[in-house]
Amino acid sequence: MAERREHAVIRTIRPVADDPQSSLPTVHDVLALGAVVDGVPEVLVGGALLDASVRWVHVSDSPGVARLLVGGELLLSTGSAWPDQPDELQTFVAGLAAAGLSGLVLELGVHYRSVPDALVDAARGHALALVVLHREVRFVTVTEAVHRRIIQHQIHALEARDEVRERFTALALRGAPADFVVHQLAHTLGAPVVLENLAHEVVAGEVPLAQEEELFSTWEVQSRAVHRGSRHPSAVGHGHALDEWLVVPVEARGIRWGHLIALPGPAHPAGRAAVLEQGAIALALGRLADGDSDEWSRIGRRRLVDGLLAGRFAGVAGAAARIEAAGLPIVGARLYGVVIAGAPATAESVDRAARALRGRALSGSAPVGVGVGTAAAAVLLSVPPEVPFDDAAALAFARTAVDGAAERVVVSVGSAADGLEGALASLQEAVALARGRRRRVGAGAQLRRMADRPLEQLIIGLRDDHRLLEHGERMLAPLIVHDLERGGDLLDVLEAMLQHPGNRTAAASASHLSRSVFYQRIALIEQLLGLDLDDGETQTGLHLALLVRRGSGR
Repeated sequence: MAERREHAVIRTIRPVADDPQSSLPTVHDVLALGAVVDGVPEVLVGGALLDASVRWVHVSDSPGVARLLVGGELLLSTGSAWPDQPDELQTFVAGLAAAGLSGLVLELGVHYRSVPDALVDAARGHALALVVLHREVRFVTVTEAVHRRIIQHQIHALEARDEVRERFTALALRGAPADFVVHQLAHTLGAPVVLENLAHEVVAGEVPLAQEEELFSTWEVQSRAVHRGSRHPSAVGHGHALDEWLVVPVEARGIRWGHLIALPGPAHPAGRAAVLEQGAIALALGRLADGDSDEWSRIGRRRLVDGLLAGRFAGVAGAAARIEAAGLPIVGARLYGVVIAGAPATAESVDRAARALRGRALSGSAPVGVGVGTAAAAVLLSVPPEVPFDDAAALAFARTAVDGAAERVVVSVGSAADGLEGALASLQEAVALARGRRRRVGAGAQLRRMADRPLEQLIIGLRDDHRLLEHGERMLAPLIVHDLERGGDLLDVLEAMLQHPGNRTAAASASHLSRSVFYQRIALIEQLLGLDLDDGETQTGLHLALLVRRGSGR
């Protein structure tokens, strides 16, 4: 057979999949085709080698065919121009294996009546599948059958990718909220999908209810391990090795807002990575369209309502209708977010305290990280606009809410608001205040107001800004990783030092450490950060970063 010269490599065009080889037929699949079965195939070297993927079928008798291969081909040949000497056959087969050939199919009868032992030994030695055909077949029929199967799958994959692109482009054009985009991604992939911001906080997640606790209880540890490509023994999450998680950034115009993460799931004809990338594009377009408005922050507030009222809502309007139907006035009322910690407060006592102010209240369990040793109540309070809710009224409200057990109670009050959006922002402020680590002054009920914490109020208002999150990560990442992996206390030590600038004896006491151990911790912090902790500007930057992190209760 004459040598066929090719001026360019023939390559198939197909979408990039998570495993590009998984969609291709194997050598075993090819041997099962009718066009091959007619040739009475016999496997001389096979086993696991028959699982090799076939990217294309090449027909050639040339002894120099190896230079024409790019890898993944199945070679059909009669061997008419192959070398006859055993050592030359060894060299020939070695070249085929080095070129990445998936398998070699030799038709007996034209040149070879039987298979040389040297050929079998060479194929076995170079781990190359070797099959012989005992009857003559039309090679063109074989190539057509294999290529038809490959191309049909490629067409299906391209159609699937177009469908996915159209679906998520439509979501972006309609301004679909981020949590709905995440829901659609999870539905499309048939696997859990999570959207996180740059601080590794979950913004939205579509995860089966039975799996939420397992996945989200250690989300930050797992997420950071994934981004670092960790091989730490703990780098196993949700029943899967973390290197099986698929991560795609959400970014546009040089700004990165967060990441989409898909947990392991079934293969998708368009490629799981391609589907996740289309979702990331839709989310990025949404962020660009929102401008200064932080839609992701609104999602966080909706999730807070879900936790507070133990319900799920399609949007803020639906949540407002549900809350008003439960008896809490929103329209024409002044709303406050309040957190009561340090003493138990029942829903009945909280509403009784609100009625004393001619208002109403709904309460639920505060988020994780609020309150120590006792449950904390998160309260959405509605009072008439003319009713003052000053310090005296707030303390009286807290005392009534805990039925007079106010010796250790701490009440945190967010800013006054009109409308549910503002009320949920106020509740977030109250939660952030309640999470703050501040010393008690005296006995009795303690009041914290966001209006008295201007820097914290500024941070809470801006904490979802990607620049502030980047600042926090840049300043604290080495300490966060150290504490997460070793169960350390470097963040607590740093916070104590910043709360007692210039007085490290008091800082050591606040950390419950001896002075010598405290100084060792400070030295380690400086070593990990590469910073001088006595520098005023450094202290300011670290203080801001800690406020951002502590505001999320971590």
